[in-house]
Amino acid sequence: MASPPPHICALVLRRFWSCPPGGWPRAGSPPRSAAGALAPGTRPYRGAGIPAARVTPPRPAPARALRLARPAPQTLRVFRVLRGRRARRAEPMEPARGALRASGGAEALLGELEVRVQDVVRVSSWWERHGVDCAILALSLLALPPGFLCLRSENLLAFALGVTILGVCHYTLTVKGSHLATHGALTESKRWSKIWVLFFVEVCTSFTAEHAKYGHVKMHHGYTNVLGLGDSSTWRLPCLNRYVYMFLAPLLIPIITPLVAVERLREVELGTALRTLGLISLGLYSHYWLLLNVSGFQSPSSALVCMLITRSLLAHPYLHVNIFQHIGLPMFSRDKKPQRIHMMSLGVLNLPRLPVLDWAFGHSLVSCHVEHHLFPRLSDNMCLKVKPVVSQFLREKQLPYNEDSYLARFRLFLHHYEELMVQTPPITELVGLQ
Repeated sequence: MASPPPHICALVLRRFWSCPPGGWPRAGSPPRSAAGALAPGTRPYRGAGIPAARVTPPRPAPARALRLARPAPQTLRVFRVLRGRRARRAEPMEPARGALRASGGAEALLGELEVRVQDVVRVSSWWERHGVDCAILALSLLALPPGFLCLRSENLLAFALGVTILGVCHYTLTVKGSHLATHGALTESKRWSKIWVLFFVEVCTSFTAEHAKYGHVKMHHGYTNVLGLGDSSTWRLPCLNRYVYMFLAPLLIPIITPLVAVERLREVELGTALRTLGLISLGLYSHYWLLLNVSGFQSPSSALVCMLITRSLLAHPYLHVNIFQHIGLPMFSRDKKPQRIHMMSLGVLNLPRLPVLDWAFGHSLVSCHVEHHLFPRLSDNMCLKVKPVVSQFLREKQLPYNEDSYLARFRLFLHHYEELMVQTPPITELVGLQ
């Protein structure tokens, strides 16, 4: 028998090698995959008396795994610290939709906390909201004449008592009064708020009211612990060593403050500069005149030395409190700063209650600093009253509530001064919220 032509053999071979395993399907049979399995969604073929092969589909993933993978809101998940500018930026672990969800969750948390705090404020009397702090400031003003008169005495104890009275009253008026007036927490009247700002900031503190509002309210409170904006970098002096900075530098605060104010007068209008210069001069000259004419100092130099002593009496704790409560805590970059409630709970620290500092500086600067940053328009007494509400809320939501003792922070800064006050602080980045 003659063999088939070559092209017929090639065609048969191609058809043979291209045939799927198990042969070509018969007409009417269900489609199968390359491995011989039935295509999904088809029934087994029952024909020619051959039993159909049943293929068990894979089991779906349990629903519990999906629930575990689902993010749970209102819980902080990951922090990563980036050292300096050399640190690599991490890719975001959550998509944009997750970021929006986290933002909405943070706003909801802050709104819930505001409702609780407003409930406390609503049931508080005027005496609790403003009267207690106004009474402390009034007592400080009334204590000034006895303090100046004590300096006339030749008794060393009476003279030391006069210096102590004037020093504590000075810091009560300059720190507590200026701080409350800058935030408008002394009164609900806008006109009186402007008057108190000029009196406490410019007359008593010898600083400019405009820069106090801008630097403290707008920058420090608006961008708490954001590098280059509200990171308390004005308190850093890398040129000084730890012992000079912690023990000697505070004595220069009464001298540096009016000099910085005069230097910044170039940035304001002429009328504002003249007003500020006049009020600062009024405050300094009044103090000097009272020492000469009421306290009985014989020489201008002795009066100036007494001014320096009384104005630097609490300068050391004033400097320490300002650096203890922010520096050394998480710092954030400008483009990736967290939501307000996370920023304040992470970047602010409370010190324990100290009677002298609570009186002279106010609760909002010492033991209720977290509450003050969350609600800056509350007075010192109201910050103390809402403190249990705020601390309980943050702990319920598993958010940080930083507290530490004065001595522990002092040791930390003394032992790690280079890292905290000289080197560039590390950037803390909230990678994801769960």
